Amino acid sequence: MTDTVRLRLDVSYDGADFSGWAAQPGRRTVAGVLTEALQRILGAGGADWPLGLTVAGRTDAGVHATGQVCHIELPAERYAELSGSLLRRLSALMPPDARVKGVLPVPDSFDARFSATFRRYEYRVCDDGWGPEPLRRYDTLGWLRPLDLDRLNAAAAGLLGEHDFAAFCKRKEHATTIRAINRLDWRREPDRTLVATVQADAFCQAMVRSLVGAMLAVGEGRREPDWPAKLLTLRERSSEVTVAPAHGLTLVAVGYPGEAEYGSRADATRRLRA
Repeated sequence: MTDTVRLRLDVSYDGADFSGWAAQPGRRTVAGVLTEALQRILGAGGADWPLGLTVAGRTDAGVHATGQVCHIELPAERYAELSGSLLRRLSALMPPDARVKGVLPVPDSFDARFSATFRRYEYRVCDDGWGPEPLRRYDTLGWLRPLDLDRLNAAAAGLLGEHDFAAFCKRKEHATTIRAINRLDWRREPDRTLVATVQADAFCQAMVRSLVGAMLAVGEGRREPDWPAKLLTLRERSSEVTVAPAHGLTLVAVGYPGEAEYGSRADATRRLRA
């Protein structure tokens, strides 16, 4: 067995022209372009590498990231040759809408997905009526009706904590929909854009955009502030919740414990998710 080194990669991307993170035949994905760049760098034999491309969170088509994290394994001998130039080589080969911002050797106990302690997303909404600034059109949702910040935050408060978020998730067989949200709030930026920040241990598929969709209904006055929290009593996805468009959502950070806790955190998360 070839000796390997595990690397943490910090990645950013504009999701507008990607069919999400995960590799899909015939579709342009972030994992696909990253793997292709790495294989070109590795040269002869590179088609068999990298091994174990694992991401902190598989973002959907159209979703962006400024703080995505993944890990890979490369042959140790080859990495020793490339360590001083790998980041520069990736910068030259990756497309302009996807960047690797950092490459760091990590212990084998590090798992980008299961060692993570939190994921933090932001969702941007412009409710000025004329829409977002043209330069922000790909990461900001235009909303035609005024939104009330106090109502948005009142709705958000009822969703904090550990709950079964089945009403807001696309359920997967044998997977739990119980999640713990430790931050959920809205703010107005100086340019009047509304930004929702949501942080949790992990998220189900489409969960963040479903939460945003429910809160927007409250913010414009169609629903009462306690309505999203009342949906937490449901044990299946609610047909009343509209999923907010993908392009307003950005993964901004993934948190990890200290190096000594990588393995124990990963083991605990695997048990919880099972």
